[in-house]
Amino acid sequence: MMRVFRLIIQISLCMAAIILPLESVAGAAPSASNDEPILKERLQLFQRMETLYGVPWTYLAAMDQYERAMQIRKKKQKNEEPSTRITAFDIPSERWCGLWNPDLEDTNPISISYFSGLGMDGDGDGIADRSNDLDVLTSVVHYLSGYGISAEDWPIALWNYYQRDRSVKTIKQFAQVYAKYQHLHLDDRRFPIPPRYSYSYRDTWGDARGWGGRRIHEGTDIFASYGTPVLSTAYGVIEVIGWNRYGGWRIGMRDMGNVYHYFAHLSSFKKGLKPGDIVEPGQVLGYVGSSGYGKPGTAGKFPPHLHYGMYRETGGPDWAFDPYPYLRRWERQSRKR
Repeated sequence: MMRVFRLIIQISLCMAAIILPLESVAGAAPSASNDEPILKERLQLFQRMETLYGVPWTYLAAMDQYERAMQIRKKKQKNEEPSTRITAFDIPSERWCGLWNPDLEDTNPISISYFSGLGMDGDGDGIADRSNDLDVLTSVVHYLSGYGISAEDWPIALWNYYQRDRSVKTIKQFAQVYAKYQHLHLDDRRFPIPPRYSYSYRDTWGDARGWGGRRIHEGTDIFASYGTPVLSTAYGVIEVIGWNRYGGWRIGMRDMGNVYHYFAHLSSFKKGLKPGDIVEPGQVLGYVGSSGYGKPGTAGKFPPHLHYGMYRETGGPDWAFDPYPYLRRWERQSRKR
């Protein structure tokens, strides 16, 4: 059965190269937003796999983006050559070749299959190369297809692939965003306060805080008048909205880089906004206030301002990093617009 599947894949890819050039699938999604060549090429590759095997391209794009985000913190080895790959899928050698395979550099599809490795030959050259995009994507598609490709089957496949609930949740969110916008160019950013409003801020990262116990300030305070609109800083999904005794009325949004954006001390939320909503840069989320430091409804213990924080996931709990440099950059970009 495995040999038949591999044969079908190889024949399909050869036929696709003749009758289904990459450019032919570009019409399935708007091209205007994919002005970066690598994004266009990546999207076409995902759409090509969807055409061949029926796995929605948004699934592949979401997994690829999750892996890219999780690789941000990895240090490059000295003298490491720049990668020529267009996807970020990174299947470890032991999974690619098979856990009990004595050769963790194995590229023979037959011996890899014997040791139950994931690696497959996707481009028909007789080699299962874990640095080859077509080989890797074919292997991933085969793995997903083993569980089914329906909306109900996919989360099961994801969990078995990553063995982590958090990964499944994030990838599903990414796929929902890609499904809505139908392109990959989703890295635009906005300053959280509209340029026409008066505000002030400085780098308050690491400042001491005493309420609720000694701690450091994990974010930047942007002072503005009550009711000043607070904007989404990126494309993403609302994960939490409601009361937090430190942050008062707050919103948590995860962007397409797997960064969690924290908007706190609000006076109110945009009407109708709820967890699971997809938002985009510049969209109003709520309004500046002075809520927090107490039970629900507590306000006025400090001047009105937006507390803005950024947190990144690296496989464990989210860790905070200084948002100030990013805010300065987004502020300059917003003023230019």
